[in-house]
Amino acid sequence: MNVDRIKLLEGYSSEEPGDPFNFYALAMEYLDEAPQKSRVLLNQLLVNHPNYLPSYYKAAHLQWDIFENLEDSKLIFEKGIVLAQKLNDEKVLGELKASYQNLIFEME
Repeated sequence: MNVDRIKLLEGYSSEEPGDPFNFYALAMEYLDEAPQKSRVLLNQLLVNHPNYLPSYYKAAHLQWDIFENLEDSKLIFEKGIVLAQKLNDEKVLGELKASYQNLIFEME
């Protein structure tokens, strides 16, 4: 976790609250060493910027891998799949569907 980069990204997020990338980048900085902070930021992205597609994959995996919340992960993947289809983003759609299938297998 790079403290200087976190401060910089926090500044960007404050200056440009309408730019979801700043919040996403901040969530990625926290991911390994402060996953709860990352979780909060990703959840805020899903609520405040629901059309920011990259947040779905990471948020779903965080719920699954770190917090073992499989039901929330499943819902996030499903919403991300719908959005990827709507945006016609085949690459992300494939990634989301593959991870979703792996999650379903684990849940069975």
